[in-house]
Amino acid sequence: MIKIGIIREGKTPPDARTPMTPEQCAEAQVELPLRIVVQPSPIRCFMDAEFVKHGIMLQEDLHDCDVLLGVKEVPIDLLQPEKTYLFFSHTIKKQAYNRPLLLAILEKNIRLIDYEALTNEQGERLIAFGFYAGIVGAHNALWTWGMRTGDFTLPRLCETHDYATVLAIYEQMTLPPLRIVLTGGGRVSSGAAKNLRDMHIRQVSPLEFLSQEFSEAVFTQLHASDYVERHDGKPFEKADFYTHGEAYRSKFEPFYQKADIFINGIFYDKKSPMFFSAAAVKQPDFRIRVIADITCDIMPDSSVPCTIRPSIIADPVYGFSRINGTETAPFLPDSVDIMAIDNLPSELPRDASAFFGRQLLEKILPELLKGKQSPSICRGMVTEEGHLTEAFRYLTDYVAGK
Repeated sequence: MIKIGIIREGKTPPDARTPMTPEQCAEAQVELPLRIVVQPSPIRCFMDAEFVKHGIMLQEDLHDCDVLLGVKEVPIDLLQPEKTYLFFSHTIKKQAYNRPLLLAILEKNIRLIDYEALTNEQGERLIAFGFYAGIVGAHNALWTWGMRTGDFTLPRLCETHDYATVLAIYEQMTLPPLRIVLTGGGRVSSGAAKNLRDMHIRQVSPLEFLSQEFSEAVFTQLHASDYVERHDGKPFEKADFYTHGEAYRSKFEPFYQKADIFINGIFYDKKSPMFFSAAAVKQPDFRIRVIADITCDIMPDSSVPCTIRPSIIADPVYGFSRINGTETAPFLPDSVDIMAIDNLPSELPRDASAFFGRQLLEKILPELLKGKQSPSICRGMVTEEGHLTEAFRYLTDYVAGK
């Protein structure tokens, strides 16, 4: 039997999510040969008393745990040597700001299993918060429009108890004839599309979006074939695009000429083209005034040139000047409003945690018990015994600071 500790989130700004709910912890202890303890936390969306009520012990010192579960990056000074950790490290894309974290993990002989790297044999992720990032990101896009124009008002999701609360508000809401373009076909965009439908916004095809006028709010969902094309005019091929993004150019221009709101939910490879250039934002035909960049890749490695920094839940929107391309206050006439929160699911922490915990309970914990006999766990293991695992040797130059 292994002992699992759920750690207290230590990153700033604080994150209220948890890998598992109290009910799921109790369920796991019944169904699997493991024991779970929880480090007390004053910020977690589920109170300590809720875990105790479900028979889960609170334990400050987790030194006797075999595995430690978190959500966001663990502060370096809180890392325990020689442990197995599961959390989102945000290092596997060579994110510069987290290089010291990966160095510390290697120095402390920590076995890091990154949720983002846990995949099946087809390379599809087994666990993610992306669906709820999409729900919150789409809601925030409409909230931003309401703040910008005064056309309607919406509450912040972080100020509501759960998603069910806002569904009742959507039923009473009347929207102007907005035009919204949503990009992507994965978990993030699926969550965003659900939210837009929950607001009773009608979905139309890309062709209808470009060729028709509407007296109601509508959105269209674009996949890669809708917004890029090959430089040489050859037909679009999905596998080729994801392998050779540099061979493609954007054909997003007709959509930025028609859309009021742009919700970005794609996975971006730096070899691929941006949707549009910063120079395009200055043009009179650039209609978009609100961008909800759920992907939140930051320039210069971004598909959206206006995403110059992340924003935070407490201060969700900043402006991007259409005149000189610099940051401004939000909601100004000559700026585009950018919502680029990088921990969106934290606005609905109870719902998001329950969604994530169900995946963890059903798909990950049974594999974790198999150890190295589990191919999915091996695929997700970034470091072990002070070294990068074979699949992550490509991070060697990143670790070396090159």
